[in-house]
Amino acid sequence: MSTVIHAKNLSKIYRKRSGSLWQQLFRPVWQESRAVSNISLEIVAGESVAFLGPNGAGKTTTTKMLTGLVYPSQGSARVLGYTPFERHRDFLCSIGLVMGNKAGLNWDLSARQSFSLNKQMYSIKDRDFQDRVERYSQLLNVTNRLDAQVRRLSLGERMKLELIGAMLHAPKILFLDEPTIGLDIESKQALRGFLKQLHKDEGVTLLLTSHDMDDVEAVCERVVVINHGSIIYDGHMRELITRYRDERFVRLQLASLAPSATMEQFGQVIEANHEATQYLMSIKRADLPKALAEISSKLDIVDITIEATPLEYIIGDLYSGHVEK
Repeated sequence: MSTVIHAKNLSKIYRKRSGSLWQQLFRPVWQESRAVSNISLEIVAGESVAFLGPNGAGKTTTTKMLTGLVYPSQGSARVLGYTPFERHRDFLCSIGLVMGNKAGLNWDLSARQSFSLNKQMYSIKDRDFQDRVERYSQLLNVTNRLDAQVRRLSLGERMKLELIGAMLHAPKILFLDEPTIGLDIESKQALRGFLKQLHKDEGVTLLLTSHDMDDVEAVCERVVVINHGSIIYDGHMRELITRYRDERFVRLQLASLAPSATMEQFGQVIEANHEATQYLMSIKRADLPKALAEISSKLDIVDITIEATPLEYIIGDLYSGHVEK
């Protein structure tokens, strides 16, 4: 497979003036803030990659550099053979971008009217345009909202139509920055299903930034984790989850409050809501039968759930440096 994204030592440093207004105007003192630090990354055609990290880690800045919205301070990037910040027309016609916190459709027009503008800008053939609008709107169940003014749409409806707009010109790479932020469960599931279908049927390369681990698990096969502007993990989703195969999460609802010391003898307490008498514990799989027997004999259990270690917890461990690269 060919490499479609190649970044080498990519960095972004922001500078701002400090001091009084007079100093800022005549004797500015510049403060530097490094948003991205020496990121090197390769993505091949057809991959579905999750780009993860805590707030302020540099994910969105990296995405903006790869799409040409932000000029890098150091390093280089090549996307589909183009230098992104040169904004070559052929490059722009080969990528799609959806940002959950920014509108891509014109709020004063209907989605269909915005799509028609895209058709002209990207020189999309009539037949292809009609087929894609019809097929994508049916997949996302928004056919009856195509002629509604965008500002009158719900957030879920708007994001579905934003996604359709980004795919009308058949981009080779689709960049998604928090596409499900603020959406209800039904809308999130619809967008995830649509992205999986796109990846399967059309082979589009996906680079997804999200704080929702359900998005990541449903859509992506590879995980790249960034923290403090640098990559701290890059590998297959299965490899990351396998590291926690010997742990189980046990969620307990008790009839009455249990002292922390009592709970800790059964395993590691991850979360404790004493007011609601709910506990989340991590217990080694080999110790699980014995621990559950002891818990049942010593505590009054209302409800219990056992599950594999959630991806959200694993990624949290990466942020805090508890997992080796």
